[in-house]
Amino acid sequence: MTYDALLIVSFGGPEKSEEVIPFLENVLRGRNVPRERMLQVAEHYYHFGGRSPINDQCRALIAALDAGLKAHGPSLPIYWGNRNWHPMLADTLRRMRDDGIRRSLALVTSAFGSYSGCRQYREDIERARAAVGQDAPEIHKLRTFHNHPGYIAAAVDRVRIALEQVPAERRSLAKLVFTAHSIPVSMAQSSPYVAQLAEARDLVCEALGRPPADLVYQSRSGPPNQPWLEPDICDYIRRLHSEGAPSHLVIAPIGFLSDHMEVVYDLDTEAAALCRDLGVNLVRAGTVGVHPAFICALRELILERTAGHERRALGVLGPAPDECPADCCPPARPGPRGQP
Repeated sequence: MTYDALLIVSFGGPEKSEEVIPFLENVLRGRNVPRERMLQVAEHYYHFGGRSPINDQCRALIAALDAGLKAHGPSLPIYWGNRNWHPMLADTLRRMRDDGIRRSLALVTSAFGSYSGCRQYREDIERARAAVGQDAPEIHKLRTFHNHPGYIAAAVDRVRIALEQVPAERRSLAKLVFTAHSIPVSMAQSSPYVAQLAEARDLVCEALGRPPADLVYQSRSGPPNQPWLEPDICDYIRRLHSEGAPSHLVIAPIGFLSDHMEVVYDLDTEAAALCRDLGVNLVRAGTVGVHPAFICALRELILERTAGHERRALGVLGPAPDECPADCCPPARPGPRGQP
């Protein structure tokens, strides 16, 4: 099929302090999250001057991918729209319409399948198209890619670099653990999220010649009476310490594509402070970011749709479908007493 453009769709984030509260109000609109909790999260952003790293990371991703497409094809202009903050998705689709774009691929900045990481972005796109009207571009989302060889190669390289920061004589004893964003258990049970995370983790460990590693979670944001995936990374670190765990811990945030707020605050700030208090040497592996192997993987995903290239995947789960079933990855079920 012929496409006129590539659309990058991401979460969005504030770029100055006065944008933090309006941004979080967008994120939490329609969700039963106490304002006190929102203000706590706001402090995470204020800790970094009110600027989320995610928009700059999207700009870097766009620049790297644009260079790759111009050098090797296919030649596609790249647009960018966010779910929660500027550039907003509907505004970007209006610009695409005005530029004469009729059909575009969409790359969502999530490698894994779940409601919040896949289906909700599809809904965001359709909502934005409806806001633009009948002349809105047709948008086709690229598949998720947790086991694409290029994504795994980039993750392996990031973890290898982190392990090399542990003294050679202690490296084989260092504890390696993988993290991902926690989601409600009901959402996890109706999506491939945990299975895909586990396969990505196993593929990385296998490539490194490491034994199977634990998979833990971070960045929970739901009400306390709703079950979310556990254990939390900080609870996990405390348990390791109480059990006399090794003094070197390497955390690989496999569930994240870039070092955005959940990584730099929940891991580099909170988990790092806990490890210092416990006397644990923490090394945090980088996310795939703009690693060349990852950029090549994204180009391959585009070529699958534009040129019929092979749909490559490692492991046993195989490549994700281009078109998900209508009932896939529903949102989380309400918690006790109607809590969301």
